Amino acid sequence: MYQGSCFCGTVSYQVTGLEMLTYCHCSRCRKDSGSAFAANATVREESFQILCGERDLHDHFASGIHRLSCAKCNSPLFSRRDARPGFLRLRLGSLDTPIDEQPALHCFVGSKANWHQICDDLPQHAERPPGVRAGAPAHAG
Repeated sequence: MYQGSCFCGTVSYQVTGLEMLTYCHCSRCRKDSGSAFAANATVREESFQILCGERDLHDHFASGIHRLSCAKCNSPLFSRRDARPGFLRLRLGSLDTPIDEQPALHCFVGSKANWHQICDDLPQHAERPPGVRAGAPAHAG
């Protein structure tokens, strides 16, 4: 069981399982995270529960993606794609408890920030990893 929250603590959640941890370098994840990439995990919706602050979630919807953040501090928490019901993309930086899992890959490195260098040995995919359809767990954007 993992717990997480927004920066100001208004919204908190718990999750029982993380799947497919990735570093996503697509322009949407960069914009949403305000950084060179986003660290994400796929989460099954039934394993995710908002503990407090559900009314304080802001849902920004664009291009079939709901990006949910705290309405008070704007911390990005998770996203949901209309094309992939039943799954969430959790921003790993919002977790408060340590995790044993490690990201498995970098995706969308073909559009990564030119000022960032990837310095690990994880597999890198220019776009979506082969065999993974849009909205499937490997891309968390």
